[in-house]
Amino acid sequence: MKKYIISSFLLFIPIILFSQTTFKGMIMDKNNPKDNLGVADVTVHWLNTNVSAITNKKGWFTIDYKPAYKKLVIHYLGYKTDTLTITSLKPIHHFITPEGSLDEVVVKTQKKTTYKSFLATTNMFTVNSEELLKAACCNLAESFETNPSIDVSFSDALTGTKQIQMLGLTSPYLLITQENIPSVRGASQVFGMTFTPGTWVESIQITKGAGSVVNGYESISGQINAELVKPFSDNKFFLNAYSSLNGRLELNTHFNQKVSDKWATGVYIHGNYRGEKFDKNNDNFLDSPLANQINVMNRWQFIDAEKGWVSFINVRFLNDEKQTGELNFNPKLDKGTVNAWGSEIDTKRFETSAKLGYVFPELPFQSVGFQFAYSNHQQDSYFGQRTYEIAHESIFSNIIFNSIIGDTRNKFKTGIGFTHDNYKELVNITDYGRKETSAGAFFEYAFDNLNDFSLTAGLRIDTHNLLGTFVTPRIHARYVPWENSVFRVSAGRGKRSANIFAENQQFFASSRQINIDNVGGNIYGLNPEVAWNYGVSYMQKFNIFNKNGDITFDFYQTDFTNQVVVDWENPQEISFYNLDGKSIANSFQVEVNYNIAPYFNFRTAYKYFDISTDYTSGNLQKPMQPKNRFFANLSYETPAKETGAQWKFDVTFNNIGKQRLPNTVSNPLQYQLASHSDAFQLLNAQITKVFSNKFEMYAGVENLTNVQQENPILASDDPFGDYFDSTIVYSPIFGRAMYVGLRYKIK
Repeated sequence: MKKYIISSFLLFIPIILFSQTTFKGMIMDKNNPKDNLGVADVTVHWLNTNVSAITNKKGWFTIDYKPAYKKLVIHYLGYKTDTLTITSLKPIHHFITPEGSLDEVVVKTQKKTTYKSFLATTNMFTVNSEELLKAACCNLAESFETNPSIDVSFSDALTGTKQIQMLGLTSPYLLITQENIPSVRGASQVFGMTFTPGTWVESIQITKGAGSVVNGYESISGQINAELVKPFSDNKFFLNAYSSLNGRLELNTHFNQKVSDKWATGVYIHGNYRGEKFDKNNDNFLDSPLANQINVMNRWQFIDAEKGWVSFINVRFLNDEKQTGELNFNPKLDKGTVNAWGSEIDTKRFETSAKLGYVFPELPFQSVGFQFAYSNHQQDSYFGQRTYEIAHESIFSNIIFNSIIGDTRNKFKTGIGFTHDNYKELVNITDYGRKETSAGAFFEYAFDNLNDFSLTAGLRIDTHNLLGTFVTPRIHARYVPWENSVFRVSAGRGKRSANIFAENQQFFASSRQINIDNVGGNIYGLNPEVAWNYGVSYMQKFNIFNKNGDITFDFYQTDFTNQVVVDWENPQEISFYNLDGKSIANSFQVEVNYNIAPYFNFRTAYKYFDISTDYTSGNLQKPMQPKNRFFANLSYETPAKETGAQWKFDVTFNNIGKQRLPNTVSNPLQYQLASHSDAFQLLNAQITKVFSNKFEMYAGVENLTNVQQENPILASDDPFGDYFDSTIVYSPIFGRAMYVGLRYKIK
């Protein structure tokens, strides 16, 4: 009943109109103070909010105000960006200074690398590029090693691919976007996050629970959005070189050029290579695949602040090649034979996207935006004697209109979206090709009383050629019960078509027979997945010994009304079927952040997961999912000198509790595993020496305690036999891995 109450509530959102407090000021040009002439079209906004305004022809602005707003940011193209501390409602008169002026004030402060907003209605936090540099973050999948909300693990014992989880659910239940355009989905679900180099990422926004209806209906457990570096603000030249003792070499270069006052472009090149063979556990299989990737992106940015236009155009091409298997496997001689077991995964991907936004000059709260993306993903692969090929052509478009109802406390977004996916999928000799087309409309209302309460509620209606016509409601609310605290609740529905083979490719590297329980559905004979997500969160700031900190409690529940169950409890089979019963994922997390001393920060978290599903063999806890996790991170940096020189130190500790392993009791004794794995600990550390604002070097070690899973590949001595299985991986395979690197930039 609660699901229908939420749906009905969203259809009748009250429009609340009240008077509000505003703040006024005038912006002038420091180099032209004659007669105090104001500067038009200057953008002002409150720091870490989306509350903004633009000066009129006389240089005056009026912006919404509430006591929590303390920092006012003033931005105008060609001029220095200023941040003012506002202590009263008395109007200000502020002079902006052109870039290049010698008259400036330097303010030094420690920049937060991870930011949790007290003002956002959703439970969202931002990870910036400085946080990403704390670890060997070579791609987006490896960008969460120092973040307690995202769990990172290996998907199998062969490919070395890291998979992520949030709220105890794997990445297919997340909406992963690049600048709010869906990017990792369909054919790219397993390897897609490894296709975005870490140096291309400017920041990452992570939202727990039901996301916004603006971004689609597929999100169930949350959203991860990666913002890429911008040609106007990125370094003119950037170089990152990386080398590790596991044979991995990487090189990243950025070239940015301002073409005119309104146009800038950037060319970003990434390459990685691993050509050395390692077998530290002596099972005759490569611990990490041989790999070769070239990744090139050209990005254009257009800004016309005076007229209110902004645009981005991206074009990217990627070629990624992996080879794994037995040490003596030679694809030219052994492919398709039983001479030696091997696998090759070759991926070519082309994508282009465009974003165009217009802000009405006289109405800064009103805008319209258009998004378009096209991608062509081609993967040719085989695993031993199994063939898997998938081609995925995708089109995405969105039109969004933003405005207010009465005043800026009552905002709304509305628009329409269209997606088309054409899959050509071959498993051995069976063709699973299909086409999916959907069109939808959405409306999202946001209310903020500018003090202690805000609400975001949205509804979208989509019609899909295979999923039918359906409604997606979502709601978020925020309340401040007392000073320095915030309480949030959320609820929402998600629906998705499961790409059972693309999302579970690791099972091809086993002898398991593949079974699909065809119930007459439109996708592999299965019905789509549907789930509701409910969440509550409480965050409290505190001050102990004159040092600031915060503590956050989160609880989320994902309740599947239908799920495509991946059942591998029979060691000779992998079965896909629709849920008949219950499947619930409960996630609890408590996180503490504390500033121990200047430039010395501590972060710790404890997580508990209770994830159970009704299988055909009964209700079981999710395999390969620890119930308990503990995380701790210490970071310290010395104060930066005028040249930028400083030291940075970072240490991350993880304790991963025991995990239930899939049932192997029907295997011969030598190929049986215990019912649960042992708990284990991981320790990562990195030291960075910044020599100047242009040059720095770093060195680190992953898995300092050298934890290694024994016998990660079952029946590695008989890879073409009935018991071969490389999928039961619960801890690191490679062991300790040291790395070094350097960064050089020209601003």
